[in-house]
Amino acid sequence: MLLLLPLAMPTYIIAYCYLELFDYSGEVQTAMRGVFGWQNARDYWFPDIRTLGGAIFVMSAVLYPYVYITARASFIAQSVCVIEASRTLGRSASETFWQIALPLARPALAAGVALALMETLNDIGAVEFFGVRTLTVAVYDTWLDRGSLAGATQIACVMLVFVFALLALERALRHGRRFHHTTGKYRDLPEDTLTGAKGTLAAIACALPLLVGFVLPAYVLVGDAIVHLSSGLSPAFWQAALHSLALAFAAAVLGVTFAVVLAYGRRQTRSKFVHVASLVPAISYAVPGTVLAIGLLIPLAGLDNAIDDAMRSLFGVSTGLLFSGTAFAIVLAYTIRFLAASLGAVESGLSKISRNIDAAGRTLGATVSGMLWTVHLPLLRPALGAAAMLVFVDSMKELPATLLLRPFNFDTLATQVFTLASLYRYEEAGLSALTIVLVSLAPVLLLHGIIARSRPGSSASRPIAPETKPEWALRIS
Repeated sequence: MLLLLPLAMPTYIIAYCYLELFDYSGEVQTAMRGVFGWQNARDYWFPDIRTLGGAIFVMSAVLYPYVYITARASFIAQSVCVIEASRTLGRSASETFWQIALPLARPALAAGVALALMETLNDIGAVEFFGVRTLTVAVYDTWLDRGSLAGATQIACVMLVFVFALLALERALRHGRRFHHTTGKYRDLPEDTLTGAKGTLAAIACALPLLVGFVLPAYVLVGDAIVHLSSGLSPAFWQAALHSLALAFAAAVLGVTFAVVLAYGRRQTRSKFVHVASLVPAISYAVPGTVLAIGLLIPLAGLDNAIDDAMRSLFGVSTGLLFSGTAFAIVLAYTIRFLAASLGAVESGLSKISRNIDAAGRTLGATVSGMLWTVHLPLLRPALGAAAMLVFVDSMKELPATLLLRPFNFDTLATQVFTLASLYRYEEAGLSALTIVLVSLAPVLLLHGIIARSRPGSSASRPIAPETKPEWALRIS
């Protein structure tokens, strides 16, 4: 579970933590100058963290869980029968891993790498702090600093090409492969306890990613939050926290609502339109926040102008900005971008509800909407809670879309961290960043539980026995 903790660290937060640690004015170099008596940077050599290599190192430390999660889930789901068959044919443990287990996990590894690449393409905070020019930063600068929406749109189109290229690459790497179990008998995968040198090396190998991706940044955040607690709990912090909570809550409600409509419509109808519409969220999640912001701003601005022109001509009143440059645009961007996470959780919950329940309800005279309200939604409470939490936390962390769509003098916790870190006021950003990390820990723990229960043969992964079902379900079945 500990190896999943870096998922709670947004890239822009871990970037500013490492700058505070390893920059020239950071703790490490300051301590070195104090110990060895060095006066300035010319007296010693220290690797510059503000480089492309530094950005790659830091982002790898926080994005590796995307590959780790998909690989772990794939390895856990593999049947022990395949591994035992390989061993009985004379292959060693390492040969079994390289020739059997790893090829079976290849589709999951490709999906994890694609997710990490998409998150890298979406990042704006980390690369900005490290002084690395990327397309995302170019969109931000072209729009806000140079005032050229057309130029930002052109760069966004180039980024969109990269997104579709990544999706095509992930598909090509999988080659359409699908693997499934050929037996209904499952047993837990055997677990070996490593001792001696192997155990020590394994512990070090597992501890290093956790140290780099979570422990060191958490040390910086906690230290900054404690030292600047009184000044950090300012009206600006509470206002930013209120904005973040309100926007994330609204996005979670809308995301779950749309996810239920799409997932339930896909379950109840064979309409091609509904099935195609349910695939759109997967593409929207892959679209970077800056590209999504550009795509929303243009039609919303056009709608605002049309309404304003109509009100001026009819009533002589100017309505101003009703949609673009408002909190509505931010909530809409959150909902679109993170609908895929919500839809996945809802569809997973619906897949566990037998269709026999639908048939029984319809024969008893229940309508489709009536079945949704009286049967499916009560059964979907855990899935709906998980979906809402995923959208809520992702919205709390989202930075690129918020930066580009927020109204003037409107800050969230994410934008507050970005602004303070950009002004080299790292310590003052500690409390806001720590708040985001603490909120983000909830889905990480949920994700670990889901993966742990996915092991074939475990008691948690087995279907519910008839005698343990609720009484009303027994009557329907």
